[in-house]
Amino acid sequence: MKKVKVSKALDAGITYAVLLAVSFVFFFPVLWLILASFSKSGSMYSFDGFFPKEYSFNAFRTLFTDTSMYNYPKWFFNTLFIAGFSCVFGTILVILTAYAMSRFKFKSRKALMKTTLVLGMFPSFMAMTAVYILMTQFGLINNRWGLILIYSAGAPMGYMVQKGFFDTISNSIDEAARIDGATSLTVFIKIILPLAAPMIVFTSLTAFAWPWSDFILPKLLLKEKDLYTVAVGLMSLGDEEFARFAAGSVFIAAPIIILYFCLVRFLIGGLSSGAVKE
Repeated sequence: MKKVKVSKALDAGITYAVLLAVSFVFFFPVLWLILASFSKSGSMYSFDGFFPKEYSFNAFRTLFTDTSMYNYPKWFFNTLFIAGFSCVFGTILVILTAYAMSRFKFKSRKALMKTTLVLGMFPSFMAMTAVYILMTQFGLINNRWGLILIYSAGAPMGYMVQKGFFDTISNSIDEAARIDGATSLTVFIKIILPLAAPMIVFTSLTAFAWPWSDFILPKLLLKEKDLYTVAVGLMSLGDEEFARFAAGSVFIAAPIIILYFCLVRFLIGGLSSGAVKE
């Protein structure tokens, strides 16, 4: 009996040690970036090893006041504008796609689902050349709405989790509502959507997080400095402005972290419900 207890304690100790080590590996770069944002000199070449020699709030102050060359407030607004509209349109399209795939039976439905799964296996940057040519033809280079169009149009490709959630809602609810005279639209708006609140929150957050932190598409399509998103703008900073780069990275990460912490219960509920089919 004692051997069993010792074995369990040893197993638990090793497990916690490994988890702590992995946590440190992921936490250390975050800590380093936060401390780097308070560097007084601003340059990464003046660090004492990994960390700055002196600390101050200069980087955060100049981030919002010194906008002659690096207009961070403008970049932040551009990012919020693109992510906000992409979130709204993308969420609507994903929910409608998932609901249609879950509730309606039509010809080639399974073939369409298999096709989207196969297409989802390919990384999105493979289509960058085609996207750039299309945006050029439509005159959407240096246009924030061009990015919103791409993010929104690509969002329905990830509808499978949402479909899994709708599959868990019994069809008998739909049938009972239709017996009472409800149309498909009424069933969807007044019955299904209230039941799908956790999934809608999950979908909205994921649809917001992608354009919020994306670098490749904005870099490809936005050439003017005033149209940059934060990700592209920060990459244009020089080595002597590393503290400002770190401060901008910390500030842009704060809103999304707060949202995740506030809505984590909806995220977990939506993801777990969408992964299990009754």
